[in-house]
Amino acid sequence: MIRYNPKDWFTFIFRFHKADTFRTLAPLIFLIGLYSGVIAWLEIEVLHLSENSHVKNLSLIHSTLGLVISLLLVFRTNTAYERWWEGRKVWGSLVNSSRNLALKLSVLVPEERAYFRVMIPNYAFALKNHLRDKVVHVELLDCEGFAANELVEDQHIPNQLAQMMMRRVVDLEAKGTLKPEHLLFINGELVNFTDAVGACERIRKTPIPFSYSVFLKKFIFLYVMTLPIGYVFLLGYWVMAVVAIIFYVLASLELIAEEIEDPFGTDSNDLPTDEISRTIRKSVEEIL
Repeated sequence: MIRYNPKDWFTFIFRFHKADTFRTLAPLIFLIGLYSGVIAWLEIEVLHLSENSHVKNLSLIHSTLGLVISLLLVFRTNTAYERWWEGRKVWGSLVNSSRNLALKLSVLVPEERAYFRVMIPNYAFALKNHLRDKVVHVELLDCEGFAANELVEDQHIPNQLAQMMMRRVVDLEAKGTLKPEHLLFINGELVNFTDAVGACERIRKTPIPFSYSVFLKKFIFLYVMTLPIGYVFLLGYWVMAVVAIIFYVLASLELIAEEIEDPFGTDSNDLPTDEISRTIRKSVEEIL
């Protein structure tokens, strides 16, 4: 995730970074501008359509369609941002649950601090990599009663870790170290771990409906490709620059929405799950 000063306008205007949509769209912007120039040349120099009122009126149609496409893009970007923000709230909840569980265990079973000091942060790192379809054993620390190389890689890693922690807690209750009411006292945090996994998986595995995404891309393409036909008579050859800018704006909004609707990867605008996992490890180690 990119860290920045939101008040530094001047730097934003002249700054290009890896996630900047202009880099991705530059070839298409050039082609759209070239296409617009060809249309302008045909209409002005070859077909002499400057007096054709019917073609001139196409600009009125584009004005109406522009309102429709703007509403569609607002819905698209809002939906994508809502998924991004929900993912951030889920990881924020995971941070709180990890700290609360560590606080409770530090008081109830101080002799088990070493085990849970390792296992609670391991869960966060396992979830982060699970959402990226990876297993990174080097990020999972070993302790008495747990070895990262014993995990079954083709199974759900976060569930395996949650099961180990739950088993440990139940064993402590069976030995009398924890009282039954203590088990109920810490059960909520353990349940929140699994709830966090389910919420993240729901966000990641339920993309925007295919038909909606395809329709919006087709709409943008047709809108931009027909823009020069009607606006040549108002702008002349300046239509090349205007249409290229309009395409850049519309396509950029769609690209940004595509990137943030799955916020658990390693893109520049994705959630800083690596940093959050390290925060959980640092907090839990301080408490335990």
